[in-house]
Amino acid sequence: MKFRALEALTGRYPVAPMCRLLRVSRSGFYAWQQRPPSAREMANRRLSKEIRAIHHKVNGIYGHRRIKAELAAMGHVCGRHRVARLMREAGLRVRSRKRWRLVSSSRHALTIAPNHLDRQFASDRANRHWVSDMTYVRTAQGWLYLAVVLDLFSSAVVGWAMHHRMQQALVHAALEMAVARRQPQTEVLLHSDRGSQYCAYDY
Repeated sequence: MKFRALEALTGRYPVAPMCRLLRVSRSGFYAWQQRPPSAREMANRRLSKEIRAIHHKVNGIYGHRRIKAELAAMGHVCGRHRVARLMREAGLRVRSRKRWRLVSSSRHALTIAPNHLDRQFASDRANRHWVSDMTYVRTAQGWLYLAVVLDLFSSAVVGWAMHHRMQQALVHAALEMAVARRQPQTEVLLHSDRGSQYCAYDY
């Protein structure tokens, strides 16, 4: 165990003082490094390689339990504690997903347009049905409000805008981007929530 810990730190700290600290000989450590790897070590190396591949494929959002399930589907039988240990040794960290939260409110006295879409979130062609909403997301600059416009035909984001304040200009900017990018030649049905920003007269 001491040699294994020493090997993990090699490259970051000098070998000689670490050997003195752990009370092991340098010759013994170098001899241990030259030994042929055990079957367990070879298996761990192969498993670690698969874990790295899965971690990269899913952009780092899987923890050890889900990676264990992926490995099981590939025919690798191993415990979750072993997977967690190999992930730690490989320096693999789980990335947290950004949470989207709805922020607009329908508590206002403005006129609300009728719901023509009526929860039929499907479209037979591009630029026929757009939907828009607001949320807020954590960024490197802190929390920002995000307004988006999506085309229901492809679920593509056709317009968006971000600002540190939730204001009417935000939804205007997202819609203006969508119109500028798509330049629809026929009438588009725009569906949004009932927040005051979307019910304002200018919008």
